[in-house]
Amino acid sequence: MNLSMLVDIYPYTWHAIGSSIFCGAIIGLERQIKGKPVGIRTASLITLGTYLYLATVFLLDSSHVDPSRVIGQVITGIGFLGAGVMLAKEGIVVGVTSAATIWVLASVGVVIATDHLLVAIKLSILVVVILYGVDMLEEHVKSLGRGVHAHVKRYSSRIKNDRL
Repeated sequence: MNLSMLVDIYPYTWHAIGSSIFCGAIIGLERQIKGKPVGIRTASLITLGTYLYLATVFLLDSSHVDPSRVIGQVITGIGFLGAGVMLAKEGIVVGVTSAATIWVLASVGVVIATDHLLVAIKLSILVVVILYGVDMLEEHVKSLGRGVHAHVKRYSSRIKNDRL
């Protein structure tokens, strides 16, 4: 048995798989550092899974399979996963950003499946900039921390204190 048979994963590519894991990991790292539900493992698996589904579909005879329908089903399935991380407690909905992050992770997997690896990496970095940057803005600009955000922060603080 030759070595190329062991490492060959045709029709998939190691570059795309590595990009999927990397993109998910950098977004998941930001979420995990902040103690959010979608960490490195989950984020990496979402991007990798989306890539694998779509890469498989793109290999099939396009006269019988419509990739846009598969993308639609991935979006629907990811929507259910995202809904699972949202909670409503005492009139406050938490987890919406984590749900939106899950949605974006799947879209990054779609970009990777269309063989735009560098674009996917750039978009993942942009997502991290948005997630981290808005948090920094909220800390420094008081008006951004009012309303629902203030209630969520108080609720989150109370939950953390109850756990201790």
